[in-house]
Amino acid sequence: MALDPTTFETLTQSRFITFTFPHPSNDPNSLLRVAVLDSPIQPTESPRVAAMFAPEHRNSDWTFSTESGHLQLLLSSPGISRLILIGNQPINAHSSPSIYRRSINNDFNSLEVSLKPLFLALSPKSLFKHGIPEIPILRYEDNVICGVVLEQCVGSFAGEMLVEDVEIESEGREFRRRLRFKRMPNLIQTEIRVVPEVGFGSDCMGIGEVEFRPDIQVLVHPYLVPMVASLSLVGRCIEERIQGGFKPKALCVGVGGGALLTFLRAQLGFEVVGVEADKEVLRVARQYFGLLGNESIRVIVGDAIDVIEKFAYHSNGVHEGENGSYLYDGSDVNNKFDAIMVDLDSSDAKNGTSAPPLEFVRKQVLLAAKSILCDFGILAINVIPPNRSFYEKLINEFREVFHELYEIDVGNGENFVVVATMSPTMSFISDCENSFLTRLRMVISGAYMDSIRKI
Repeated sequence: MALDPTTFETLTQSRFITFTFPHPSNDPNSLLRVAVLDSPIQPTESPRVAAMFAPEHRNSDWTFSTESGHLQLLLSSPGISRLILIGNQPINAHSSPSIYRRSINNDFNSLEVSLKPLFLALSPKSLFKHGIPEIPILRYEDNVICGVVLEQCVGSFAGEMLVEDVEIESEGREFRRRLRFKRMPNLIQTEIRVVPEVGFGSDCMGIGEVEFRPDIQVLVHPYLVPMVASLSLVGRCIEERIQGGFKPKALCVGVGGGALLTFLRAQLGFEVVGVEADKEVLRVARQYFGLLGNESIRVIVGDAIDVIEKFAYHSNGVHEGENGSYLYDGSDVNNKFDAIMVDLDSSDAKNGTSAPPLEFVRKQVLLAAKSILCDFGILAINVIPPNRSFYEKLINEFREVFHELYEIDVGNGENFVVVATMSPTMSFISDCENSFLTRLRMVISGAYMDSIRKI
């Protein structure tokens, strides 16, 4: 069905239209895929339209081939009312390479001039008030040199997801394994370092040329190190627990690939309980990200809020419910924790990436979480505020329930870690007097420990 040219004369919030267009090179084996998305934000009297080209050989990546990915690209470009996304769409869908390698030459440079009439035809009438407008071309840049998808699967809660290995820009050769969800493909849910399996030489260690294994000795996801650094606030109490012959305990709400759980157990000797909403995510974590199930790491499958409330109000722990919604790996859990670490993002991506979900910040949920913390315990939560009012509301809700609040700026322009304490934090003692703090500085950047700010 032919498109009505007048369709694009007005802006319509969240309208998404995609179609194919003949390639200006007249290549019979490919077409251009054109996708047009209007911002969900109310348009202004002076709208701005921009275009973007999908990187070569990444046209099928969810970031560029789905409405949710397109939306995230638009929302990451402040002030843009309509984003036109252009990419190659080969007639033979199987002709795309299975391994992506960044192209040195940008084949779209020559297309910018020839496609200018198309960009103007896809612009709203209001853009022509003062003559023929210039349509800026936005460049997509990330640190991926090459990558390959290891598996795509579907979870009952997370939906479609993929696991990929990538090589990223670095002084040396650096390889990562990532978990991404289709509902928010631009957000990396989990990222870990991977290293070549023993036996492979340095001359054959590229993506697609070697098998990789997880390196669980280090955290690379930007906000996980600050979350672990929050433990320094209660380092003295944790040290006393260890000296008394007890393992410190952490509840990790939101497992993903399990990098945080594995690190707390392997590097800091914690007993860890995780809560994950999706069985398939848990399978992926165990198969690809090095998450092990044993006496020191136990994972419950269920809704995070429901599980916390069951811990709070049922002293005998969490068991399988009538509908099988809670699956528990192991025996009963003592429901008091030294730390609760929350890493949950909103499943609604229409207004951009945000964390945590608003329902987690309700007072009754925070009170339930508080009730399962030890007297000196802390709650550390990853926060991605879509706006200032969101962040202020979250801080106010936490302040009503907990004794003190601290903040760690992750430094990436997006994430903050907010730390809530049950009681006044004890004065620090020197690292040489506290083997836990000494160990903590050895396994993470001490800079985050030193940058914790009371709010």
